[in-house]
Amino acid sequence: MNWLNDTRIDCFSAMETLQIKDYLSLVKNAHENRGGIGGQRDVLKTTTAKRIRERMVADIRAGAVLPPVVVGIVETPNTVKKLVAADDVDLDEFVKNLKGESLSIIDGMQRTEALMDACKIDKGILSGQIRVDFWLAKSVRALVYRMLVLNTGQVPWNLARQLSVVYEPLLREIKANVPSIERIITPDKPGRRVSGGQFSSEALIELFMAFSLRKTSIDTRESLSEEFSRLDLVANVADEKVQGYFYETLSTMAKLDIAFDRIDVGSQGRFARGRDIFSSQPARIGYIVAVSQHVLGKVGLEKSSKERSARMSALVKDAGALTEKLKTCSIKELRGFLRLDVLSEILDRKVGQVGRYERAVFYEAFKLLIEEHFSVPDMEPCWRAN
Repeated sequence: MNWLNDTRIDCFSAMETLQIKDYLSLVKNAHENRGGIGGQRDVLKTTTAKRIRERMVADIRAGAVLPPVVVGIVETPNTVKKLVAADDVDLDEFVKNLKGESLSIIDGMQRTEALMDACKIDKGILSGQIRVDFWLAKSVRALVYRMLVLNTGQVPWNLARQLSVVYEPLLREIKANVPSIERIITPDKPGRRVSGGQFSSEALIELFMAFSLRKTSIDTRESLSEEFSRLDLVANVADEKVQGYFYETLSTMAKLDIAFDRIDVGSQGRFARGRDIFSSQPARIGYIVAVSQHVLGKVGLEKSSKERSARMSALVKDAGALTEKLKTCSIKELRGFLRLDVLSEILDRKVGQVGRYERAVFYEAFKLLIEEHFSVPDMEPCWRAN
């Protein structure tokens, strides 16, 4: 196999020709699972789409050659190195050893469906050929970047969909890199958050966006018309260290969440338990963005790579010291530190645009906490910082 090295994102691409029967066998599980990547556009069911697919089926039966489909593969660094370094990698052996859970259809769901329909009508098509563009990556970062660049000009894609295209690989990396997150609630494995350290997959994706863009006001429905937001996100996911900073930030948040959870009932109202703080997405966004701006710098005022690394290390140390302190203090002392009564009072005010107000409150609160190196007598001055 002839691999081309995309040195921009440390990814490898190889265009190969497979028999249609081998391709369909390879992507069977991924196709049944909406491309094998959460958020991917499913096979379209509209009348127009069906007519187009019927036309495509007829063309395939008449001998048409389809444009290449794009298949993404995430493998360990050692596996990638072994595959691209070998001169005698056989295509059949490569395809045979691909693991279903690491493979996804990045581009070609509709063509794959048309091929399957055509083969049901005419078994002879199985012996035909199709070109497949394999993209081999060591981490989700490279595939995120490639999808952002690939779909830049496609209006139907917004920032949330671009991230959801690599939904499952991103969550797998979070699980691998943030052990303090005890459970990720997904559409396939639904449930309620019942203790600290548990977060929904949708919330984590939005946190990734907020961290990369360094903004508290993230509209996951907005289109790609926000050019600067898109470029900021592209630039950050292209930086390998930034994704690592995101995982470290998530880890500090999850550990604080678990420490707060020792308070089962601390006050009346919406914030009655310790875990209620980070049960709130505005609180999670506020924390993530406060850390992101502190470590990376505000947009347009970027910190140097050396300063980013130093700031992240110091923040992890400071947050860790507070977490350990909260683990050993009494429940009474923890209640006194969190001051949930003050937080409930502040957030119970009648204001317009409640979501924006709450994000601002939490952002300012955690910004002050960071500025004070996580060393405050209690959280009241933080809650009142806005």
